[in-house]
Amino acid sequence: MIITTSENIPNREITDILGIARGSTVRARNLGKDIFAALKNVVGGEIEEYTRLQADAREQALERMIADAISLDADAVINLRFSTSLIMQGASEILAYGTAVKLV
Repeated sequence: MIITTSENIPNREITDILGIARGSTVRARNLGKDIFAALKNVVGGEIEEYTRLQADAREQALERMIADAISLDADAVINLRFSTSLIMQGASEILAYGTAVKLV
């Protein structure tokens, strides 16, 4: 499966647009990590626990988008984008989406 943020794929011809492929996950913070993050916030620097949480959420959303593209019988997903939204205090949705296409 080819995944790209661009509108086209070099040296490949898009024959069909199959629709939007999407995948999402909702993740909540962890009390233990929140305590450590609060301490880290006092001294400054990267809050690595939240960085890992977001990275894991992005990967899961991407995997789910790819599975959706496969179910559409796509060869590639172009114009990949990520979006995030607050669901409730301490919980966010990560959405990965793009255009599923067939290639020659």
